Amino acid sequence: MSDEHTAERQPNRYRAIIERVFRDHYARNVTEFEFTRDEFVAIAASLTITLPKNVGDVIYSFRYRCELPEAIRKTAAKDLEWIIEGAGRARYRFKQVRLNRIVPREELLTIKVPDATPEIIAAYALSDEQALLAKVRYNRLVDVFLGITAFSLQNHLRTTVKNVGQIEIDEIYVGLDRHGRQFVVPVQAKGGNDKHGVVQTQQDILCCAEKFPHLICRAVSAQFMTEERIALFELTVKSGDIKVVDERHYQLVPGASISSEDLQHYASRAT
Repeated sequence: MSDEHTAERQPNRYRAIIERVFRDHYARNVTEFEFTRDEFVAIAASLTITLPKNVGDVIYSFRYRCELPEAIRKTAAKDLEWIIEGAGRARYRFKQVRLNRIVPREELLTIKVPDATPEIIAAYALSDEQALLAKVRYNRLVDVFLGITAFSLQNHLRTTVKNVGQIEIDEIYVGLDRHGRQFVVPVQAKGGNDKHGVVQTQQDILCCAEKFPHLICRAVSAQFMTEERIALFELTVKSGDIKVVDERHYQLVPGASISSEDLQHYASRAT
């Protein structure tokens, strides 16, 4: 995956490049347009700045981690925002979509789960994303959340999707339920200031439809709320908008910290 600190080290360089790409293509009342990664070479030369070693990280940063520059955001129509979609190999599309921010609901009940994360894994995880994926995996939170038996198939799956280009899925699970139905579950890991967005959810779903056409896709996003509190969302895309199908919060705790009162409360809510 792209270097998660690169955009923080070079915000002005990244911003200058993406603003210039936008300015070169945008016209009043235009709601979408395509551009290529090759354009960055000429833009960097014209601005007399060093081209980033990982050119793709410019796009990655603004798709998943950072807000687009104000000069771009202010051109969006009311209640809309600009996103960057994949449009093929090394091709991208600026597009206006409905403004949508998904954040954990603080008023939602937090469910305590006995923490099964091996201490050595917690000690040596190299990033928030790795730590989050490990905690979800070792505590079988995908199973708990979706009510299926799920198995991690691969993490950091890099592949290409028709009419989208190269994508990366943080982790992908396959699973089944008691009726024998089989599922594919792409999981996004959101740590720090990362944001949920229609782009990643949509491309994850498209990838699963292309690679696993006979499986039922259920897209999940996991986000740290605090170090041991995790929000899980089941997401879908409808009419170009990201929608929350379900949301649950889990807190990983020592087993002894789950009281009989907690268990009685959970039992009273079971359906």
